[in-house]
Amino acid sequence: MEKLLQQDIDDLGYLHSFSDEELKVLENVDKAVEELSVSELECYLKREVNLEGPKIAKKYGLQRIPIKKEYGGLGMPPLVSTLAKMRCGQLGLGFSSYLNVQLFLTEMTLQRWGSDEQRAKYLKPAVDGDSILAFGLTEPDVGSNPASMKTSFESKGGSYVINGTKYLITNGERANAVIVFAREKGNPDGGITAFLVDTKSEGFSVAMELREKMGLFTSDTAMLEFDNLEVSEENVLGPRGKGLHVAYSALLNGRLGIAAGCVGIIEGCLNAVLDRARERVQFGKPIGKHQLIQKHIAEIRQNLEMARWPTYFAAVRKAEYEKDMDNRELLAEMDLRASLAKKIASRFAFESADHAVQVFGGFGYSLLSPVGRLFCDSRVTRIYEGSDEIQELKIASSLLGKGFEAFE
Repeated sequence: MEKLLQQDIDDLGYLHSFSDEELKVLENVDKAVEELSVSELECYLKREVNLEGPKIAKKYGLQRIPIKKEYGGLGMPPLVSTLAKMRCGQLGLGFSSYLNVQLFLTEMTLQRWGSDEQRAKYLKPAVDGDSILAFGLTEPDVGSNPASMKTSFESKGGSYVINGTKYLITNGERANAVIVFAREKGNPDGGITAFLVDTKSEGFSVAMELREKMGLFTSDTAMLEFDNLEVSEENVLGPRGKGLHVAYSALLNGRLGIAAGCVGIIEGCLNAVLDRARERVQFGKPIGKHQLIQKHIAEIRQNLEMARWPTYFAAVRKAEYEKDMDNRELLAEMDLRASLAKKIASRFAFESADHAVQVFGGFGYSLLSPVGRLFCDSRVTRIYEGSDEIQELKIASSLLGKGFEAFE
């Protein structure tokens, strides 16, 4: 097993006693990452979506990890899911982003809010690895404030008609179904509802495949359009008019997943710079003997320590919350912990990748180097699933108390 993953398991032995089943899952994650590494590199350099990711995830059962056994999953606790995402993050965030959407934003949302019929139709194929899901919340002019979304729906007999655009949607190009959030037409003050939309539906289209990104080249990102797309009453996910509750619960899961992926980026940087420092020779000796190189390495290791424990603790708290999801105090605590983990880990991932590029020198500026790819991928983590600024507002208002919310 990869050495830093094993170190994570050993260190966490103080908080969690890993069962043989849990260790087997983590071994499979390790094997999946190793098997995917070559195609991830090849596709990254070609700026192509890696179609092998979902296949390898299915082969090793990664899409089953956090889902309850009654729905075909493995029923792993949040700490195991977090370690799995950390290991995947060492590759970069292409495959990690696919998993984050598939597992935390969609599958777990369906598990929480879906009806029995919806779970059978949408959750089971996803858990079996036969269906890819996407999460349609972000819009071209609506990022941090989903309550101001413009995508709308209106009733039509026993069904609903959806019109609008969703932007920067991970898995959007190849999804079989999308969780779409829309506002009731003529109701500007509320009425946001979540819908399950089949991508083969008339009126659905991938308006644009977004290739010109700074990173995440192996992850597909798309702009989706809904033109008089009709869905039935059975496709409403969660209570009508309570779509933001559905969205926020998904984002809570997603933020912890992003934090874990960021810890993985730091681990990937550390592995890369240690190899580079031992092997590259400058001024007659390995660069690892130069004090300023050692300073960069020490900074990355410190960043890893500072990022991993808030992420671990958020996962531990999430396990407690999942046992009592109607407990508002636990929800508030989990929300705070997820924001802290995401904000801290994303910042240190970006800083660590910058240190790693310095250690690699000119080669680090190339996407041929692992640290160049990690640097490009790390930047988006300070934006998606809630920007740094949004996380800071959430953290501060949770401490100040009711009435101090900077946004509703």
